[in-house]
This record gives sequence, C-alpha cells and structure tokens, in this order.
Amino acid sequence: MSGHSKWATTKHKKAAIDAKRGKLFAKLIKVIEIAAKQGGPDPSGNPALFDAIQKAKKQSVPNDNIDRAVKRGGGLSGDAVDYTTIMYEVYGPAGVALLVECLTDNKNRAAMEVRTAVTRNGGTMADPGSVSRLFGRKGIVVLAKDQEGREVDEDTVLEATLDAGAEEVNDLDEQWQVISDPSDVVAVRTAIQEAGLDYESADVEFVASMDIPVADAETAAKVIRLVDVIDDLDDVQNVFSNADIPAEVLEELE
Repeated sequence: MSGHSKWATTKHKKAAIDAKRGKLFAKLIKVIEIAAKQGGPDPSGNPALFDAIQKAKKQSVPNDNIDRAVKRGGGLSGDAVDYTTIMYEVYGPAGVALLVECLTDNKNRAAMEVRTAVTRNGGTMADPGSVSRLFGRKGIVVLAKDQEGREVDEDTVLEATLDAGAEEVNDLDEQWQVISDPSDVVAVRTAIQEAGLDYESADVEFVASMDIPVADAETAAKVIRLVDVIDDLDDVQNVFSNADIPAEVLEELE
C-alpha cells in the first residue's frame, strides 16, 4: 500500500469527524458553486458538478443547501460567487512536503492565515515550485468494499475500470481507491457505475511522485497536527502530502 493510500485512509477518517463539525459541508458547497459557475448549473451536462453533488449527498449535505449552491454558482439566484484558487507550498517536519489548496474570496486573509498556521506548527513556507514539482495531478475515485452486503474484491474493481483508464488500485481498509489520469476520472467513475457498483467520490487531486517515510510516532503526530491545523482553515479546500506514515504508527496515534 503506497504512502498516498495510507494518507488517504487518514483523510477519510478525518472527513467523518469534519462532517460532524459541519466543516466538510462548507467545503463541499464551495466545490458545487465553482463547478456550477465553470460548467453551468445542469449536472447532466456538467460532470464536475454531477460528481460534486454526489459527493455532497453521500456526506449528508441537505438537498436545500445543494440546490442553493447550484443556483448561486450558476448565476440563477442573484448572489455572486467569486472565489480564487491559490496554492501554497509548505515543508513540514522530517522534510515532508505539503501542497495547500485554497478557495477564497480574500487572498490576503488566506495568505495570512495559512502562513500563521504553518509557522506556529513546525512548518515553513516553501519557494514556489519547490514543492509542486514533487506532485502530479491524478484522477481519484473511491468506492466502498461493502456494496449493500456484497464484498467487492480488487479483481472486480480492476476488471471494471482497467479499460476506462485505471492505472492503480489501492487498498484503503474499507474502500478501494482507483487512480487514473485526470482526463479519465469521469470514464472510471462511469465504468464503476456500469458494473453495478456505487462510488463514494470522484475527484482530481495532487499525488506525490515520491513519498517521505515518517516511521516514528512523535514526528508523525507533528505532521498530522500541522495538516489538521491548516486543513481547518475556512479558506483551505485540500492539503496534499507526501508523508508515508506506516499503518502501525497511525494505529498507535489513534
């Protein structure tokens, strides 16, 4: 199991906690608004919006909130949506690299809050390009192993997605993660559905080309703490890391 898949497992568990705090809801709503603004408010003709809505529904975001977000993003409600995407590059403990993706309506506020969170929690801001060169964009589709009582194995996932562009299938304990080229993420998601399977999320993310091993619990705790503090900022949508934290260390920290 790659470092990315271990990190994805941690992120998935954190998402459940975030949902309870309502933190995840706000981030999912932003994604819906941006997708509707860029591709139009009709999900049948806007795959990015379709996936954003499905992800929000699977996290129990109320339908009224979703509908309002689609209308705002699509310019149907009179409320302007004007977010800017900004990427910040960060080095954390043990040389771990972080890419911080912000979606904000106030660049100065986002910059100040990210910088403060980083410097107060053992990280340093990196020069542009020094971290981003370590990552590449990939399509990421996640599906549950348990599909209404049917246990889905790796061979089934591979058979369903290989011709659609799947490059790698990772084991996330209770889920399968399918990695593809960003241009194939919709085809992979569609192939999963056509195989009679449900999917949990379909996104384009940054995946590290090389992982940094973090084998001791003390350092791993510092890395996770840094990521959590940054990720909790209102303007931050995603934090991508090349930390390779072994499963036994994650279990020890839990």
